[in-house]
Amino acid sequence: MFVFVCAGCGAEVTNPLSRVALPAHAHQKYGNGIQLPVLMESGTFAVEPEPWGPPWRRWEEIHPDEAVARGIYAPVHVLSDGAPGSIVIAPGDACGTLLIPERAGGYCCGLDGADGPNMACEKCGLPVASRIDDCSLWQAVWLAPKAVRRIRVDGGDSAPLSWAELLEEGMCTPPFEPVATWGSRLGPNHFWSWSPQWEAAAGRALAHLLAASEGRRVTVPDGLSKEVFQRALDALLPAGPPARRAVLAGPGQPTPHADPDIVLVPTHPQTGETWKLADPAPKAYPVPVPFGVWLWLAFPKPHLPVPASGGMPDGVLRDDPPAPRPRYLFRADPGAFQHTLVRLPAVRSSWFREILENLTQHMHAGLF
Repeated sequence: MFVFVCAGCGAEVTNPLSRVALPAHAHQKYGNGIQLPVLMESGTFAVEPEPWGPPWRRWEEIHPDEAVARGIYAPVHVLSDGAPGSIVIAPGDACGTLLIPERAGGYCCGLDGADGPNMACEKCGLPVASRIDDCSLWQAVWLAPKAVRRIRVDGGDSAPLSWAELLEEGMCTPPFEPVATWGSRLGPNHFWSWSPQWEAAAGRALAHLLAASEGRRVTVPDGLSKEVFQRALDALLPAGPPARRAVLAGPGQPTPHADPDIVLVPTHPQTGETWKLADPAPKAYPVPVPFGVWLWLAFPKPHLPVPASGGMPDGVLRDDPPAPRPRYLFRADPGAFQHTLVRLPAVRSSWFREILENLTQHMHAGLF
C-alpha cells in the first residue's frame, strides 16, 4: 500500500492505495454528452508509463527519429510533451487538495484538465493533480508525477491474485450496459449500449489482430468473439484463403489441439501481465484482452431460463426478459485502435498504413 504526498511540503494528498494495471479505456473519449462513471476502483491507483497531458506538440513539430525513439511508428495528430508516469486514482481517494478556479478548463459539462493541473495541495498551494469529469470522459484524478511522491505505508499488502484465483472470483465485464446521457426533456437519460470498456478493449485487440494477420484473412472463434471482431477483420483484410486462425487461450481453457496462429489471451488486472501458454507455439501471436472482457468471451454467461438458486417450482421457467441488446452492430473504439496501431512496428507496412490513413472512412462505414 502507498500514499502519495505533495512534493513541495510532504502533506498527504491521497488515501492509502494499492497498484493495479492501467485500464485499457483510461484515455477513452466516448460518444457525445455521455456520463461515464469513475475510472478506477476505490483504493487503487495505476501509472501511465508514457507522457500524457499538456503541453502538446503537433506531429509536424516532431522529428521522425524522436517519434521512433518514443515507440511511435506512424503519424498522430499530437503527442504529449508532459512528463511520463502520471498516476490515476478515483476522485474519492484524493484528500488535502483544493480546486484551482482559474485552471478549470473544459466546462462542456465538467472539467477536462486541458489547462494543466487544476487541483492544488491544500497546505502549500502546489498544483498536484488534474480532476477530470467532463462529458464523454471517465471520471478520474490524475496526479502530476513531478508534483507528488509515493510513500509505502503499513497494512494491506498482499500478493496479486493467481490466475486460478481470478478465475474463481469470476469478475467479468458484461458486454452490454445502460449508458447515461445528460438529462433531456425529450425522454429517458440513458440508452442500452455495447459496453464502452468492451469497445476500448476491442480497439486495442483489433490493432494486434491486424498486426498478427500479416495481411491475410483472420478467423476468430464463433460466438461473441466473432460478433466483436470478424466484421471489422473481413472489411479490413483481403478475402480468401489461406486464413490465419485466432483462438481463445488462458486459465481454464483447454490447450489448443492444433498450433494456432494467434491467441486471444487475458491481461492480469493487477499486474498487467499477459497470460502465457505453458507450451506456446513459436508462431502464435498473443493478443492482449483485459481479463474481465476475456472472461466473458471464454465463458459466456447466457440468460438462464431458471433461477441460479431456488425460488421456482420444477418445470416453471422465469418470465422476466433477458437484458436488451444494443440496436447496432459492435464498433471498436477508434481512439484505442489508433493509439495501439501507431505503436506497433507492423504499421510501417504499406497495407497497414492504408488502414490507418482511411480510419475516418472506416468510422463512417460503422466499423468504429
